[in-house]
Amino acid sequence: MNKKVKFVDWGLVDYQEAWERQELVLNETVAIKTSNRNNGTAEETPNFLVFCEHPHVYTLGKSGHPENLLLDEKGLEEKHATYYKINRGGDITYHGPGQLVGYPILDLDNFFTDIHLYLRTLEEAVILTLQDYGIPSGRYPGYTGVWLDADNEKARKICAMGVRCSRWVTMHGFALNVNSNLDYFKNIVPCGIDDKDVTSMQRELGYEVNMAEVKEVLKKHIAAQFNMELF
Repeated sequence: MNKKVKFVDWGLVDYQEAWERQELVLNETVAIKTSNRNNGTAEETPNFLVFCEHPHVYTLGKSGHPENLLLDEKGLEEKHATYYKINRGGDITYHGPGQLVGYPILDLDNFFTDIHLYLRTLEEAVILTLQDYGIPSGRYPGYTGVWLDADNEKARKICAMGVRCSRWVTMHGFALNVNSNLDYFKNIVPCGIDDKDVTSMQRELGYEVNMAEVKEVLKKHIAAQFNMELF
């Protein structure tokens, strides 16, 4: 099993471009696995961990409801935002500057073939990262992602997750609100949940957080949780 994972930071990148890049890597990895199976070969499959930010964009998962976007075409233009229906799980969410988006493109045959464990492991890495900043967080029963005060009426989401998995190769991932403009969440029913708030590290801490520092902390925790070797 290949536990080496190449880390790549795409910076601020258009959502469509990032989606196409992910699809390309996933398809190449699936092709290696198919060739290995058909030809009896044992070529190692690659793994990637991508960090990036996106210009303002709303994305709707394949199980989502279009009515959870509360803007029409004109409203999207006024907000300088785009909208995509995509092939991950989950409902609607928002990405934008100040939000750390992570796209692990991993062959889970190199780690463990359990998509629920995969999501819980990503959540744990985020929980540990927030803990390092003095922000207590956890899980909300029945939902993916990372939450604050999940056990009471103040429950608010700080990290959304939605993944796709093909032949145990993953794409899409998580979105951690670091210094996000939370006003953009008012234009959707986030993840289809209409009675819970959304928050950010900046809002919780009361100051703008160093994004480069958060990336380093989160990278460390992801590597440790998956027992991967980043390079």
